[in-house]
Amino acid sequence: MNATPSPGPPVRLLIVDDDPLVRAGLTLMLGGDEGIDIVGEGSDGNEVAELVERLRPDVVLMDIRMPGMDGLTATEKLRSRPGAPEVVVLTTFHADEQVLRAIRAGAAGFVLKDTPPARIVDSVRRVAAGDPVLSPAVTRQLMDRAAGGAHDERANRADRARRRFGQLAEREQEVAVAVGRGSSNAEIAGSLYLSVATVKAHVSRILAKLELNNRVQIALLVHDAGLLDPGDEGEGDL
Repeated sequence: MNATPSPGPPVRLLIVDDDPLVRAGLTLMLGGDEGIDIVGEGSDGNEVAELVERLRPDVVLMDIRMPGMDGLTATEKLRSRPGAPEVVVLTTFHADEQVLRAIRAGAAGFVLKDTPPARIVDSVRRVAAGDPVLSPAVTRQLMDRAAGGAHDERANRADRARRRFGQLAEREQEVAVAVGRGSSNAEIAGSLYLSVATVKAHVSRILAKLELNNRVQIALLVHDAGLLDPGDEGEGDL
């Protein structure tokens, strides 16, 4: 796993959960960390757009299951906006199919509700710094679930993924496949004889060309396109 990003300005965090006790607990746990500035709370996905516009958080910690507008729909709507904050979804089950939908919608990762406070703080900081917070084991579970469905559905998904992958230049394709294996920027740089800065530039171009939000979505695309050899997936840490 990559080291936690160096402390900088406090991460502005918005907490959205319909349970006031959960919100209070998260505020108590996270509010005492000097690297986190809790700028507000919400109880329903319908409130997210207005809260984000008014409070300008860097990260939204979003519960998946809420009455009114659920966290999945709220994430999709939020991440479709230019300049949107990153989203970390709160869930109960680490292999929940709804987590996959959240990742496809642009969430940068997820934390379980019983995650230790220090790990939640670390996750919020990582996401604010541009690092997804999915472990290799969880990434593999999500990709296994993504590979499910009827044969025709999988074939159509693979065809769409390959067409999108074909938009990339050859070196970008090599970097994308390495991201799909879970390799870090430093590992990709070493294997492709590039500088870390060049790898970062390639990743940024891949995200822009394919209109993706984060490295996990690159990995899902590579997986959908069938570009990984057996045993490749889940070797590193996205």
